[in-house]
This record gives sequence, structure tokens and C-alpha cells, in this order.
Amino acid sequence: MKTRIDLSLAPSTPAKGCRVLRLRFGFVIGLLSLFVVLPFAGGAVLQVDFARTNGIFRALHGVNKGPLGAGGLMDLTEQHRALGIPFTRLHDCHWPNPDVVDIHALFPNFNADPEKPESYDFTLTDEYLAAIRATGAQIVFRLGESIEHTKTKRFVHPPKDFEKWTAICLGIIRHYNEGWANGFHHGIRYWEIWNEPENRPAMWTGTDEEFLRLYSTAARGIKARHPDLKVGGPAFGHSGQLVKGTFKPSEFVLKFLARCRRDGAPLDFMSWHCYTDNSAELVVRAKAIRALLDAQGFPKAESHLNEWNYLPGNSWNGLSKSGTGEVRQKFYDEMGGAPGAAFVVAALLELQDAPVDMCNFFHGEAGGFGLFNENGVPLKSHHAMRAFRELLDTPQRVETRGSVAGEFVISAGVAPSGRSATIVLSNTRQEDAEQRVELKNLPWSSATIHEVRVLDGERNLDVAERGTNVAIGAIELRLKPHAVAVITLRAAEMPN
Repeated sequence: MKTRIDLSLAPSTPAKGCRVLRLRFGFVIGLLSLFVVLPFAGGAVLQVDFARTNGIFRALHGVNKGPLGAGGLMDLTEQHRALGIPFTRLHDCHWPNPDVVDIHALFPNFNADPEKPESYDFTLTDEYLAAIRATGAQIVFRLGESIEHTKTKRFVHPPKDFEKWTAICLGIIRHYNEGWANGFHHGIRYWEIWNEPENRPAMWTGTDEEFLRLYSTAARGIKARHPDLKVGGPAFGHSGQLVKGTFKPSEFVLKFLARCRRDGAPLDFMSWHCYTDNSAELVVRAKAIRALLDAQGFPKAESHLNEWNYLPGNSWNGLSKSGTGEVRQKFYDEMGGAPGAAFVVAALLELQDAPVDMCNFFHGEAGGFGLFNENGVPLKSHHAMRAFRELLDTPQRVETRGSVAGEFVISAGVAPSGRSATIVLSNTRQEDAEQRVELKNLPWSSATIHEVRVLDGERNLDVAERGTNVAIGAIELRLKPHAVAVITLRAAEMPN
């Protein structure tokens, strides 16, 4: 597919002396905002007003799983560091053969004494966490086990002794935060108890009551010994259903909150998951979870969306055991490709105003669902993270108009110096149309150096256009679904 660029500059209507930069691309750009799209002859008008600030961009691009993989043959530390990942959650690490983080990997013999250092095997997990810390990310430590899709379950059973299991968790905390057993002082604040206990039998073979007792026992035990740590969970895979726009929490979620109230079990954060093909659903669920926590007596509990990703066709059928290899490959191609990339950018922009405290994309390792393929090659979902990361370098949000939730997103920010700005757009599903991005009140009076880069089915944030203009009033683009654009603007140096 050929790229067609028309760089003719025609006078713009917004302001005298300004010009409209007309770009004709055979790609699409998407946009996010909270306002109505305004009609114009070419399609839609989007506005960026640099005089109206709108808070600071939040680094919500946390991930699951660290940079070490392939049995020690792959190290993606530099790539993680470049993304500026804020938090890395430890779940399903090295899956499908987890040898780090999980309780069975750290404490191989449940009959051993949890007070003795020799009962633990910290070696590989020490190395895994060191790599994460080298990226600059903070750690969310999931205490529990990785998912088991095999018919035979080995580790996702209720512990034989809940008090002893709690003592093992305390040993792990002491090793990584207090230097015990030749350990470290990592200062890990977030400790999550289990993952998706309602996902049975893949994540839990016991009953509701057994899990509720495990959480209550462990949370109270950890908090009693370490009152300054944040303890929570349990990473609900199914938090509830959306019925005609209304959120209906699951019975298990309500049981869990009731048990925490009854036992006085700490709940510093409640974690939950969402895989969907509509980024707007993440925001709807975030609002519903926040309202639920407040109504159930946990107004101070943080809300963590700590697993999320693009779900092609909004269905798991592509990964069913009866599915063909071709169907599975198509599923992963869409998830890590242009559709998934546009979704990732849209989600991270829309979540900026959602009542959620932490988000962790699933996942940052190589392989299915990840930011890299099995050989460590960055996927388009990785480049989507790069696009979002650039907004954090111009952190002062400014007002944008024209976004349509779950379809078309625009967001923009200005650097503290007031000499550069970034606009990010994502089109997840709107039909091919022309968009006009009107620029109001640029914070400099000198000429503007602009650059437009594109992420779509053919390009990975490749430069599509750059130039210098005495004044820019608007940029016109033609965008198809499943594409992202990053527009950078900076003040040209004034001549002496």
C-alpha cells in the first residue's frame, strides 16, 4: 500500500497567518476525548487547546512479568527500561514452566520449617527480581501459584496448613525487604494474595470458603507483622457482568468483601482483570469497581486493574483446546498486531480519568499476550507502549475535544519548559474518514517544527512527515481503523 502525502500548505481558518498542514495518508489515526465530534466538510474536527490544562498524565503502563525469559537466553531489560514501566506484577512468570516467584518454587518442601533459611530456594527469583529492578520498575509481588491448564493440577490446591502458608509468605517478605537469608532491601510495597481464585480448577481447586479463609489468615498475618505494607488481592478474573450498562458484581466478589469486613482482614487494594475488544469497557468497569468498594465499606482500598489486554472478537474461542493452529495464530496476530496496538493506546488514554490506581498490561515477557514474540522481537503492542510513553515526556495534559469512547481517541500534553508538545491519536474502530486536528494557543510564538509518526499494519512509528512552519493552525489526516499517530511539536530556535 503506497503512502500519499500532500504537503501543500493552504491558509487555515482558525487564525490569521496560520496554516493548515494537509497530510493524506493511506493509514488511520484514532483519537480519545470526552467531547462530541464536530462535523466539517472532510469528516471530524478535533481540537487541542494548549491554554487549558487538564492535570498530569499518569504512568498506567505497568506490566505483568519481567524481562528475563527463554531459560536465561533472553534479556529484555533495556527494552523494559526504555518504556519506563512503573510497576511490574509477578504472575505467571516464565509460564508455562514457572520456576520463579511461585510458592512451590520458593519453598519446594511444604513440610520444611519456614523459619529456616535453608528451607527456601531464592536463587532464580533473586535473579528475576534483580532484572526488574534494573528496569526502574517497582514490584507487585503475587503470593500464590501460576495458572495450570493441564488436566492434572499440581500446585493450585488449598494449602494443607493456612497458618504455615502465611509463615512462608512472611519468610519471602523478610528475604526481599529485610535482608533475611542473605536477602535484600527492595522495599516492595504491594503484596497480593493469590490470583483468580474463582477460575476453577485452573487457579484454585478448593471451595469459596477455603479461599476466603486463606485470604483472611494470610492478610491479617502479613499486616500484623508488616503494618506499613499494602496487602490485597485476589486478582478477580470475573468481577461481575455488565447488563445493559449496569454492573452486577459476582456473588464471589460480594462474599469476599463481606468476609474482609467480618474478619477485619486488610484490603489495601482490590485487584481485578478485564480482557475485551472495547477500551471503553475498562473505564466502565473501573467506575463500577470503585463504586462497589465505596459502598461496601472500603473507600480507602485502591483499585488495581492488574491484567488487561485486547481480546480479538471479544471471545476466548481462538485459544480453545479444540481450535486449530491457524485460528490460534490469527488470535495472537491480532492481539499483538495493529488492532491490539490501537486498543492499547486508546485504553491507556481513556483510563487517565478513570478511578483506578494501578494498571498492569498482561504481559511484558516474550510469547503469546506479550510485548515481544518468542524470539524477543518487539510486537506492535510494544510500539503502542512506546507511543504512550512519549506523552509522559510532555506530562502536562491539555484539553482535547473530539474523542469517542472506545472508538477514536486523542490526547495531548506539553513539556514543563513550554517548548514542546505531543499529540497521540488512536483509531480502534471508526470507519476511514478525514480528521482535522485544530491547534489552539500554542505556548510559543516562534515557528513550529512538527513530526508525524505512524503505527499501523505496515509501520512501527515510522516518520511520515516532518517540517517547519511559521505558524500551524491545523493538521488534517485521513485515518483508517487500527492505527496510531504521534504528532510532536516543538518551538524552533529564534534567530539572533
